[in-house]
Amino acid sequence: MSYNLTRREFLKDLGLLGAGVTLAPVAAQGETFESFVERSDPGWKPGPAVRPAWVKTIDKPTTEIDWDKKQRWDERNTAFNFPKYFGDERLKKLQTIQAENTARYLKEGRPGYTLKDLALMAGANLRAFANVSGLEFPFLGPDVLTPEKRGAPKFTASPEEAAKIVATALRFYGAGSVGFVELDPKTTQKLIFSHDGDGKMIEFADVEQPQETKEKRIIPNKCRYAIVFTVQMSVETQKRAPTPTGAATTYIGYEFGGLIQTRIQAFLKSLGYHAPGEYSRNALGLSVGLGVMAGLGELARFNRLLTPEYGPTVRVFKLLTDLPLAPTKPIDAGFVQFCKVCKKCADACPSKAVSFDDEPSWQVRGEYNSVGHKAWFDDAVKCRAYWFEAGTGCAACFAACPFATKDKATFHQLVKFVSSNAPGLGGVVRSLDDLLYGAPGVGGKPIKDPNEWWSLDMPEYGIDTAKGKRDV
Repeated sequence: MSYNLTRREFLKDLGLLGAGVTLAPVAAQGETFESFVERSDPGWKPGPAVRPAWVKTIDKPTTEIDWDKKQRWDERNTAFNFPKYFGDERLKKLQTIQAENTARYLKEGRPGYTLKDLALMAGANLRAFANVSGLEFPFLGPDVLTPEKRGAPKFTASPEEAAKIVATALRFYGAGSVGFVELDPKTTQKLIFSHDGDGKMIEFADVEQPQETKEKRIIPNKCRYAIVFTVQMSVETQKRAPTPTGAATTYIGYEFGGLIQTRIQAFLKSLGYHAPGEYSRNALGLSVGLGVMAGLGELARFNRLLTPEYGPTVRVFKLLTDLPLAPTKPIDAGFVQFCKVCKKCADACPSKAVSFDDEPSWQVRGEYNSVGHKAWFDDAVKCRAYWFEAGTGCAACFAACPFATKDKATFHQLVKFVSSNAPGLGGVVRSLDDLLYGAPGVGGKPIKDPNEWWSLDMPEYGIDTAKGKRDV
């Protein structure tokens, strides 16, 4: 069967695939697949961009949040604090298993674990494998020529215009999607950590300048605008997870994020504003929570951000500033409802750490989950333990998601249409995605052959930089 079909041919062939799909109820509501495709914005626009028709802007996120129960979280409670959750003895055993497995896989010539794959991962994660310390994320940002040093007044603009120029600069520096959150001590400021992963307290205070001491990172109360941005990862590389090849796109995404943060800090400080940021990857605050509030995506079943532009194949970063920025609103792309019936990421998880529950819950799985919101909480300790077995990070859940794909084919327009208008058909879409793009691997087997990756004609950084839409 050929999959090079027109829209009408594909819809006709849905019956031949045994899907039993009808879009009549949706059409009766005034929306058809044909009009949906035609109304989707085909490309970038200067200034504020229009997202596709299937992405709806809303006042409250699709994730339910109880702000009274939500408190600023200590990053040391994440499952990356291996000694806390594994203990020293078990951690040593896991590290031994990791070294032994990696050596054995290399000797066996296992796909994704050959010397060239390990070298690719090393080049993508210089801090871990090459001891390059200069790539750390600077909390205070670089020293620059400020307007005061230039003898000029600081930059001024309306919050809307400021948001536009910051988003434009971030896109130029390499960011994917960009959003803004105004911090409120009773709500969104609770998404900023109480302590960073290195143990330093994060304190908001009535001070003029951000400061860093041996014990604290001090943020001026006037720095109440969070800038949240994504870095796109390579879809084809992600499909090789969980192997060193697959992990390379995750690691290099973090490296790019650090460089982009430093550049936008230099940009903001050159305009005359402060820009305290992450001291390291996944620091400062809850990336996914801020991404949801900024409208960059929704909280998916695998307990990570799912974006309309790039699916799950992104890393999320954030920094703060005192430059007033117009906030962006949360979105509803139908992802939460879609995730209720799809469950492909849970089937793909080698450690079975992703929840199979039909509905998200307030009940956390462990201290490594932050409280105060509804989610499909993952067993993060079980997930991290598998990383030692695999010898690298996993992300099989990302790779399996029906939205983790290059989305130019008509099938993907259908997936987006269904997620927005008939999310209850997510199970059908999942079956079609299995057929067309591969079912989840068993026991950590990648969806695509890592050996074939080396023969691909890859674009720069393995990504399509024209993909996706800016949301400010």
